[in-house]
Amino acid sequence: MNESIIDVRNVEKKFYIGTPNELQILKNVSLSVKKGEFISIVGASGSGKSTLMNIIGALDRPTLGEYVLDGNPIQDMTDNDLSDTRNTMIGFVFQTFNLIARNSALKNVELPMLYAGVGRKARREKAEQLLELVGMEDRIHHLPNELSGGQKQRVAIARALSNDPAIVLLDEPTGSLDSETGEMVMNIFHKIHKTKGTTIILITHNNELAEQTQRIVTIKDGYILNEKINANL
Repeated sequence: MNESIIDVRNVEKKFYIGTPNELQILKNVSLSVKKGEFISIVGASGSGKSTLMNIIGALDRPTLGEYVLDGNPIQDMTDNDLSDTRNTMIGFVFQTFNLIARNSALKNVELPMLYAGVGRKARREKAEQLLELVGMEDRIHHLPNELSGGQKQRVAIARALSNDPAIVLLDEPTGSLDSETGEMVMNIFHKIHKTKGTTIILITHNNELAEQTQRIVTIKDGYILNEKINANL
């Protein structure tokens, strides 16, 4: 049995604490994800899935409860520790790509490695390999505004993989793509999962995409409503 890499235990998340506007987004959420699993977290807008993703991605801390990431309690980490953890352990792919406009595809993919202290030659070689993996080897010197939406997302995927993260978080990664391009992007995630054994968590409101993952976790009004093992996979 694969050990858990993600353990969220009885987590609550509140905002504006102690004010008349206090808002509780997550309510007693518990979730375990095993190493090498490909799961989806599904919910409507406002269900709490993005807040949960921010906690899993070490972008935010729970108000109450525990989050243990690969054996390390997040609540015990300093902000610097969290930043290092995000850069080395977690890759992010967003709906809006978040590429740096003045940097070429190659430079965008190199950036997390630069922050991690990887040397210039090794950075370039790794970035070229990753761009080849996502089928962008002929566009490495193009700027983001010279790329289509699907091409930008493929560069963003290569960037997310640059520090060999144990976990990749996908936040509505096909949300701004047409269905054909979205399918191509999902195929890249399946390829990465199969070849690298990366733990992948897909955050989506799209049930069709969720059906492509091994386990579907449904969140509603801040609670985990149910979990379903995908028997087709």
